[in-house]
Amino acid sequence: MTVDVGAQMRKGVVEYCVLGLLAREPMYGWQLADRLISAGMIGGIGTLYPLLARLRDNGWVLAFEQVSEAGPVRKYYRLTDAGTTQLAQFRTQWTPFARVVTGLVNEETK
Repeated sequence: MTVDVGAQMRKGVVEYCVLGLLAREPMYGWQLADRLISAGMIGGIGTLYPLLARLRDNGWVLAFEQVSEAGPVRKYYRLTDAGTTQLAQFRTQWTPFARVVTGLVNEETK
């Protein structure tokens, strides 16, 4: 049996990628999906909305509507204080974690 390792890794961090994007600025769904798809983090927009619902349920993001200059009212998402705290915790742990994993999985050189 072959496992899609990339998909498993993305599944573990994509929520934090969304939090990281929203820490920069509030974004609407299509904006988020475009950034995540182009970065290879999600396969399509259908993946994003359940993820955003989980983030809202956790209290990490808040949705709000805003009139668009280019069309209809859009639903935007922004970080809450709890989301900012969660992202800060992830950032603190990510670099040491990635360093350990890299050290463990890299081929030994002699």
